[in-house]
Amino acid sequence: MTPFMAELIGTAMLIVFGAGVCAGVSLKKSFAQNSGWIVITMGWGLGVAVAVYAVGQFSGAHLNPAVTLALAFNGDFPWADVPGYVLAQLLGAVIGAVIVFLHYLPHWKETDDAGTKLGVFATGPAIPHYFANLLSEIIGTFILVVAILSIGANKFTEGLNPLVVGFLIVSIGLSLGGTTGYAINPARDLGPRIAHFLLPIHGKGSSNWKYAWVPVVGPLLGGSFGGLFYKAIFLGKITPSFWYVSAAMLIVLAITFSYERKTKSHLQSKRVAL
Repeated sequence: MTPFMAELIGTAMLIVFGAGVCAGVSLKKSFAQNSGWIVITMGWGLGVAVAVYAVGQFSGAHLNPAVTLALAFNGDFPWADVPGYVLAQLLGAVIGAVIVFLHYLPHWKETDDAGTKLGVFATGPAIPHYFANLLSEIIGTFILVVAILSIGANKFTEGLNPLVVGFLIVSIGLSLGGTTGYAINPARDLGPRIAHFLLPIHGKGSSNWKYAWVPVVGPLLGGSFGGLFYKAIFLGKITPSFWYVSAAMLIVLAITFSYERKTKSHLQSKRVAL
C-alpha cells in the first residue's frame, strides 16, 4: 500500500468511527441516543487507535494535517511529502463522512434539529467566541502533538503505542473538548463539513462556514508550534522556525481578539440604538 492510500484509508476509518459515534449519540431513534460525552470521546479515541493499527506500518498513520506539519517542522518528516499526505487525509475524511451518512440513512429524516445533524460531521463552539474558540483549538492540538512526540520517545511493549495514543485522544476530549468539540485536526472537521454541504441530508440547514476556519487554523498553528516546542524544549534544538511560527500564532490571535472586541462593541451599539 502506498503512503497516500494508507493516509486516505486510515483517515476514512477514523471518521467512520468518530462521526459514527456522534451520529449514534445524537440522531433520533438510534439505540445509542443520549448516551453522552464519555461515549463520544471513547468512540473517537478507540477509532484513532484502530486506524493507526490499520495503516501505521505503511504511512506512519498521521491522519491529521496538524500532525504532518508538526513532524515536518520537527525534522522527522520530509516537507516534499506534506502536500500528498494532507490531500489524502482530506479525501479520506470526506469518504468517511459519506459512509456515516449512508450508514445512518433513515435517521436523518427522523431528526428535526439541523444543528444536531451538522454536529455529526463538524465541530462547533459551546459558546461562540472566535478568540476563545481559536485558543481552545490551538491548546488542544499543541497538547496532542507534544504528547504524541513524548509517547514516541518511550519504549512500549510491541503494539501498544496506537492504543496509548487512542487513550490520549480520550483524555483530550474529556479534559479540553467541551469548549469546541475538540477538532484538533483540520481534515477531521473540513472533510466532513464539505460532505455535509454536498450530501442530500434531509433538513440539514447551514454548514456554518463562518466558523469553519477556526478548526482549520487553530490546529495548524497549535500543531506546528507543538512540534517546534518539543524540539526546542525537550531536545534543546531551537530553530528560526520556532520564532516564526510563534510570531504567526500571536499575530493571528491578536487579530482575532481585536475582531471579537470590535464585533461585540458594534452589536452593543446597535442594541443601545434600538
